[in-house]
Amino acid sequence: MTPPLDSPEHALESTEQSSDATLKAGTGSTKSVAREYLEAVVIALGLALIVRTFFIQAYMIPSGSMEPTLLIGDHILVSKMAYGLRMPDSIFGLEPHGLSLGRYLLRYGEIHRGDVIVFVHPVERDKDLIKRVIGLPGDKVEIKNGRVWLNGAPMIDPHAHLEVPDSDRLQSIPRDNYGFTDGSGAIVGPVVVPPGRLFVMGDNRDRSDDSRYWGFANQDDVEGRALAIYWSWDSDDAGLLPIRWSRFGKSLLN
Repeated sequence: MTPPLDSPEHALESTEQSSDATLKAGTGSTKSVAREYLEAVVIALGLALIVRTFFIQAYMIPSGSMEPTLLIGDHILVSKMAYGLRMPDSIFGLEPHGLSLGRYLLRYGEIHRGDVIVFVHPVERDKDLIKRVIGLPGDKVEIKNGRVWLNGAPMIDPHAHLEVPDSDRLQSIPRDNYGFTDGSGAIVGPVVVPPGRLFVMGDNRDRSDDSRYWGFANQDDVEGRALAIYWSWDSDDAGLLPIRWSRFGKSLLN
């Protein structure tokens, strides 16, 4: 940041010679100080915009689809440079013609299974989602009784949170059973993740709107990778200061 500047009052005192000289010098100094403050604000806002657009952005978790990894009221930092240099989807809400908005200009990072990513909703394009990557291009994914099968075998899935008992699971709903279906709607095998796509799910498997319902996420829509929790506020806590201190600094990289 710009170092502290002398106040206008101090500038006026330092130039006091005569009434005319004081008026002229004071007016000039006031303009100079105001201009320097304005420049500092403009530069700070510009840097903040660049950082937010291309490097790091803060998000607040509004739903429980990633519980217990992420709770409602968690505030997280997301690296927007984790997988490459991506243009934003809009600039101040505008979409200027000719700019490659919503696309990667440069790719250098691989998306891995298990990454917690932020991406644009495939259907509701004005919304961002946060989910965990389950299947990469070419993977065969199937859900059996609420559990993920990957490439023909049960997936090692330490982050999954299941609430519904096996006895209450249904054959006909994507929450419990999902895969490639035949003409009758019966599941006959796994789905294959297409090139450039991802199969994503919330850790709270029984309460997550994810790839089981609206299909694959587009890799071009991935805005970044979740890094850590920097603040957490429990709005349901009736206490005077409902801060979840224990969640500060929790890493989301594993």
